[in-house]
Amino acid sequence: MQAGSAAKIEKTMDRAASALFGCAAAYAAFMGFARGSAGSIAAAEAAAAGMLAFFLTGRALAAVHPEAAKLPVPVFDVRQIDPVEAPHSPESAELLLTDRYEAPAAAQETLMLDDVLAQLEPDSRVVRLFDPAAMPTPGQLNDRIERHLVRDAPPGSSHDASQALHDALAQLRRSLR
Repeated sequence: MQAGSAAKIEKTMDRAASALFGCAAAYAAFMGFARGSAGSIAAAEAAAAGMLAFFLTGRALAAVHPEAAKLPVPVFDVRQIDPVEAPHSPESAELLLTDRYEAPAAAQETLMLDDVLAQLEPDSRVVRLFDPAAMPTPGQLNDRIERHLVRDAPPGSSHDASQALHDALAQLRRSLR
């Protein structure tokens, strides 16, 4: 990004911040002046307060200048890099990497992972989402779908579903035990 365009962006952001503050000051002034004076007078006073706030914040933000860079970054010169020959075979590339890197002794130990979920007791409160013993068979799933799709009541009538809800909650409690 060019320095000129960065300065333009910063100047635009300063103006936008000043405008937002000016609008907020005008609104606050209008709400304060509206109680004691007529509507058009209150609007004129609020506009004057907003303009004053816009110009004051604009001047204050324009007075702030960025600091000079504390750590100047030198220009990167590609000509200073020594050319390196590319390895001709994968084995030589592997040797090139292993000669310069030695793994720490702790990294050479075998990592053992234990399945903690397999050791849970049946009365634990952990929900087993994919427990093969708790998964319904395809026939049971089909029966559930059929019961859901086929209703005894006609489509227009409404019935009390509290007993069905009570039964479903009881079944859920039994399955969690």
